Amino acid sequence: MADAYRYRPVEGWGFSSGGQPMGGVVPDAAIDSKDHVYLTRRDPPAILVYDREGRFLSTLGEGIISNPHNIWIDPSDRLFCADVDDHTIRIFDTSGELLHTWGTPNRVGASDHPFNMPTKAMASATGEVFVSDGYGQHRVHRFSADGELELSWGEEGTGPGQFALPHDVCIDSRNRVLVSDRTNNRIQIFDRDGRFLEQWTDIMAPNNIHIDESEIVYVAEAPQRVSMFNLDGQLVARWGEEGEGPGQFIDPVHGISVDSRGDIYVTEVPHHADRVQKFTRT
Repeated sequence: MADAYRYRPVEGWGFSSGGQPMGGVVPDAAIDSKDHVYLTRRDPPAILVYDREGRFLSTLGEGIISNPHNIWIDPSDRLFCADVDDHTIRIFDTSGELLHTWGTPNRVGASDHPFNMPTKAMASATGEVFVSDGYGQHRVHRFSADGELELSWGEEGTGPGQFALPHDVCIDSRNRVLVSDRTNNRIQIFDRDGRFLEQWTDIMAPNNIHIDESEIVYVAEAPQRVSMFNLDGQLVARWGEEGEGPGQFIDPVHGISVDSRGDIYVTEVPHHADRVQKFTRT
């Protein structure tokens, strides 16, 4: 690991006094403006909320979300949650009020149309929302801020603009769309209109992408590791190993998020983890 990016695990995070153990599989984490940590969960309740010290605060999404996947929180603290089993994108405020539902609950979209097991939704600085429609289709969709479908691109394959499970989508400060093309072991980068720009291939099975305020790109990879790049795709740090100890990963790293102080929250899927690990820079 590069000296500028050394981290240590915060042992016992999420099990502090007054806390509630996560339990079950936790696919992803996201951070709001108060540095509260939102964890998606495959067993009810769908989303658990903690403060940055690991104290349990609340839940949301009960009776609405069936199988949450990746989650993203915008600067105004709206939560965008991809529901894999329900084929929807659910948008909440931080009190848990459901603001919008995109897609028809429990109904697969028509061929090449939203949604068929979507994996992530994220908005650009200009308000457009991009969705990786990952497990059932090999597509990325662009919506207006009001939820109107504007554009879709992608098909199954290994060439530029083709996907083999687009598992996550992330928008950078250059308004580029980064897509974790998991089974193809790469991140593909597009402009907002779906034109292919480049790809990063020094990656193994990327599950999740997060870009922090200093424009470092964090990639959660399936082989129990985290990779960190700059916006030009240069690797600046890589860490993680298989194991059950603090700072090690039992299962593939699936979700990653960074709070305002630069602390990292990492989730593991699919089998045994039952935990989220927090890392702080040394």
